Parts: sequence; structure tokens; C-alpha cells
Amino acid sequence: MLSWDEFDQPEEGAAAKPATTAQPQAAMTLERLDSVGDAAAHEARAIAADDSDAVARAKAALNELDIREGLEDLEGAAARVRVDEKRMINCRADLNQLVPFKYDWAWQKYLDGCANHWMPQEINMNADIALWKSADGLTEDERRIIKRNLGFFSTADSLVANNLALAIYRLITNPECRQYILRQAFEEAIHTHAYQYCIESLGMDEGEIFNMYHEIPSVAKKASWGLKYTRSISDPTFDTGTPETDRQLLRNLIAYYCVLEGIFFYCGFTQILSMGRRNKMTGTAEQFQYILRDESMHLNFGIDMINQIKIENPHLWDAEMKDEATQMILQGTQLEIEYARDTMPRGVLGMNATMMEDYLKFIANRRLSQLGLPEQYPGTTNPFPWMSEIMDLKKEKNFFETRVIEYQTGGALSWD
Repeated sequence: MLSWDEFDQPEEGAAAKPATTAQPQAAMTLERLDSVGDAAAHEARAIAADDSDAVARAKAALNELDIREGLEDLEGAAARVRVDEKRMINCRADLNQLVPFKYDWAWQKYLDGCANHWMPQEINMNADIALWKSADGLTEDERRIIKRNLGFFSTADSLVANNLALAIYRLITNPECRQYILRQAFEEAIHTHAYQYCIESLGMDEGEIFNMYHEIPSVAKKASWGLKYTRSISDPTFDTGTPETDRQLLRNLIAYYCVLEGIFFYCGFTQILSMGRRNKMTGTAEQFQYILRDESMHLNFGIDMINQIKIENPHLWDAEMKDEATQMILQGTQLEIEYARDTMPRGVLGMNATMMEDYLKFIANRRLSQLGLPEQYPGTTNPFPWMSEIMDLKKEKNFFETRVIEYQTGGALSWD
């Protein structure tokens, strides 16, 4: 461990260097300290006789720097920010001022995300490798499920990350929400890393798996559906501020949080985790288990953000927008039902496409309800109640002969 005390000692045989600007130690007022500090900073930039040409030119350039040019980007928001000035979109307050918080839930989700940090290499894949390479280790149905889901998810999380980094972060004008969005973008990178780690560990054809969203119709449709909601707002010239552009952003948030992460992921999660419950592909299932916990938090954050936009901009949430949001969720559900039928054309792992259809309709009702919209599949129940246990962030159940006691940093997980 570094001990900084050693750096405070003068070199042996060398005299201590005098301070460049000796200041009296008597107490100063804050105003006087500011004045002295500013003078010392100005003195440091003076070109000295022993400065090299490069150093002299650097100092000269800084002497010519007009700080007003950079600050103009803040558009007059240089004053200290008050809570009531903060807004989810179209806020003119300084976005670089994190506090005071307006949305404490956003900051708490950021802290919870940090507490759940994990890395794919922490999970042992040896049993999966042996099972995958065994000629009779898995059925063809089970192999199909593994390949299809790695093919979809390896692209889907990249699409989500691109949407966050290229569009959402710029357009959401609340700093505590932006802080969580940065954390989410990093988690999406970890997820893509996890899929790559599984694919590499199992010795799969990487080109086949990563290009599946171009080649397999049930995978391609889902990717294409999501991409159409990104095209306009990822344009660097796109900006909110009008009812139509604000609606475009709202559509994107519903598409990515409620449908892509909130519906499109659930068939695959259920299939892979069901395999893990049967002590098959336990390493891959454990990767997906961590990913599902992250995605559950992403979903809850996104819905909170959407509902806050609705509160602050009630004119956007009119009858037409409500109908459009309902249609988006129903379309997403239909695409996921088609994906379920493609990935398991016959019963496997104690489930079948009909059961999965019921589950997806149950999930769709939940998404509609979370947005304050009427349910569209009355009487639908959850055929996989064990999935709810897995998504309980405080009582995480593990199906690999261990059980997570707390939802916490991956390197500090406590097992029994």
C-alpha cells in the first residue's frame, strides 16, 4: 500500500525548496483568499525565461482563451440551480450541477446499480463447456434455444447501448437521471461482454451468432422494430422542444424501456433460466440471472422516467399518444410470441409456446398498467411464478446449489 508520508520527506542531502510565493499564515477572509489565489494562478501562467518554446506557446494560448465561448453552451444557465428548475426534458438549468436532487429515486437507482457490479469472468463456465461439447449432453431443442438467445441478446443490448449513448443521454435534461443512464450504458456493455464470453467459451461460430439478427426472421423483426424508433432521435441535429419532437422522444423511451427491455427479453430469460433450474448450462444461466436483475432495474427506471415526463408534460399524454403506446406494447408482445414459437416449436424444459404466450400476455398487461393504460389481455395469469422470485432484487434465488444473500457488488457477494 502506498504511504504518502514518504513523498513529504526532502531528498537526502538536498535543501528544502522555498515556497515560490510566501504568504503570511495569518487568517484571511474568504474574499482575500480568492484574490490571493487568483493572483497566484495568473502568476503561474507568466512566461518564464527558462520555459521551452512549446511551454511558452501553451501559456500564450491560454492567455488568449476567452472563457465566455465555452460557457455560452450553457445558454445563460450559469446561476446556481434550484430544485424547482429541474425538469426531465427541455430544462434550461445547468446540466453540470448534479445537486440538489429533484428525483431521489433516480439517484438511488444509480447507487443500487453500482452496488450490483459484476463481471462475466467471475462466473465459472467449465460445466457448460463440457455439456455443450458432449454429443448427448443437450437435445437439439435445447441447443437451438441457447444459440437463438445468444444471437438475439448479443445484438439487442448493443442496440440499447447505442440508443442511450447517441440519443437518450443528450435529450434527457436531468443530471441525476443522466448519472443513472451512464451506469446503464456501462451495464449494457457488460451484458454484451457476457454474451461474447459465453459464445467464446462454448466455441460457437461467432459470425453466425452475432449476425443472427440479419439472418433469422424472428430475431431480425425484433431488432428492426426497435431500430425504427432510434433513427430520428439519434440524428445529431434532432432536438426536443416542440410537441412533436417531445412525442418522438417519448415513443423511443416506451419502445426501448417498455418493449425492448420490458417484453423482448422475457422469453429468452425464461428459457435460459429454466435450463439452469434443471442443472443444465448453469454458467450461462447465471450470467443471464445477473443480466435479468440489471434489466429489471433498467425497466423500472425507464417507466419512472416516462411517467415523470407525463406529469411534467400532460399535453403529450393525450388520447392519440395513449393509443399509440398501447399499440407499441401489443406489437412487441406479438413479435415476442412469434419468437417464442420459433425458438421452441415443441415442448422443452417444462414449457411450451402456449405457456410462453400466456406469460408474455401477462407481462404485457403489467407494462400497460405501469403506464396507466388499460390491460388488453383480461384474465391472463403467470404460468412461471418462479420468474418473479428471480426478479426480486432483495431475495435473489439462485438455482446452482448456492443462494445470493444480498444484492450487492459482485466481488463482495455473500453465499451460503
